[in-house]
Amino acid sequence: ISNLLEEERGQLSEVEKKVLRSIKKHKVIAENVNQQFDRQLTLGEKVADKVATFGGSWTFITMFGFTLVIWMMINGLFLANRGFDPYPFILLNLVLSSLAAIQAPIIMMSQNRQADKDRFMAEHDYQVNLKSELEIRMLNEKIDHLLQRQWHRLLEIQQIQMDLMEELKENSPAVKKHSKH
Repeated sequence: ISNLLEEERGQLSEVEKKVLRSIKKHKVIAENVNQQFDRQLTLGEKVADKVATFGGSWTFITMFGFTLVIWMMINGLFLANRGFDPYPFILLNLVLSSLAAIQAPIIMMSQNRQADKDRFMAEHDYQVNLKSELEIRMLNEKIDHLLQRQWHRLLEIQQIQMDLMEELKENSPAVKKHSKH
């Protein structure tokens, strides 16, 4: 198998060598890589993922929309110019800018981690697919070999049967009697 791979692809990568080892040892290569990837996350990465997930949800958008409307109603309508953030809502602008400044890098960290996870999963998928392809090739070769052997064996059996039929024909009294007339 390794010769076949080297012919097709040239120098084997570490991933391909790992697949070959798993075939030789009859090891299962498919596994849940999500759990494996999630186990290596730090607390900060887990928090960043939760914040990014919440920040991109309808729950966040709805709550944030209500908060903005309430803030503007309290400071703009009810308290008029006596509110803690009168119109044009400078404090609200500061809060929104701060939120965006904090949320943007957190979302980017989460997206980078997701890209890493996607690469990790793609490599694992490649390993599983390569192993499947190689095992299917091996099975096809075995089936071809068995069919060839079976074909030759059937031809041998057929020849033996033909020889036996010929011998029976020559030794049969009915055939001898029939051939004299």
